[in-house]
Amino acid sequence: MRMVSPVLSLRGVTKRFGGLVAVNGMDFDVTEHEVLGLIGPNGSGKSTTLNLISGALMPSEGTISLRGAPITHLAAQDIARKGVARTFQLVRLLPSMTVLENVKAGAVFGHRRRWGTEANAQAQALMEQVGLAGRGHLKVGQLTYIDTKRVELARALAGDPKVLLLDEWLAGLNPTELEEGIALIRRLRDEGRTVILVEHVMDAIRSLCDRCVVMASGTKIAEGAVADVLADPEVIRAYLGDDDD
Repeated sequence: MRMVSPVLSLRGVTKRFGGLVAVNGMDFDVTEHEVLGLIGPNGSGKSTTLNLISGALMPSEGTISLRGAPITHLAAQDIARKGVARTFQLVRLLPSMTVLENVKAGAVFGHRRRWGTEANAQAQALMEQVGLAGRGHLKVGQLTYIDTKRVELARALAGDPKVLLLDEWLAGLNPTELEEGIALIRRLRDEGRTVILVEHVMDAIRSLCDRCVVMASGTKIAEGAVADVLADPEVIRAYLGDDDD
């Protein structure tokens, strides 16, 4: 059987903040066209792990590789240009710019850099894909909450990333918006995109992810197929607490 080379690999990745170990010896691979769920209770180190992958933070120890080449100590903008794009828990847009200009920024500064009419066409196509067709002229302050998330997602996609990091992209949505959001991410999965999804919405994890990595207190406690991981007694204890205390 042919071995599949991972797109992204973490080996022994650790992050310390003084005496606090926020991420402790993380090891996992993400293969091409895979949606990997990174789950765990609040404070377990999930967003810190995404920050390490994207270059927002530097690891204290360990190695992160993209297609076999280390990216561990690169600056965030250099990692983005090599093909890692992300969204944030708290949406980060450029408030002085229109929707179209925000999305074009991803095309100009992302992995596959586009300019001029090519960047404009790419941005228009992605706005249509995420449900923002005809709204490119609006300022981001005129948008609903889910539409600001759509803009950030379109901007992340505009550079044709090899790996897309979604940090609780579905958080804060009402039930109708949540259904729309899951359907949108499912379309990305069906396009064959490689995604790491940090999420608390278990319906999304079950319907979108090929595998899961579960974190608790900065450490990986489980990895595998979604159904198997969610049935793991240690995972259940991490989420629900241990009644034997």
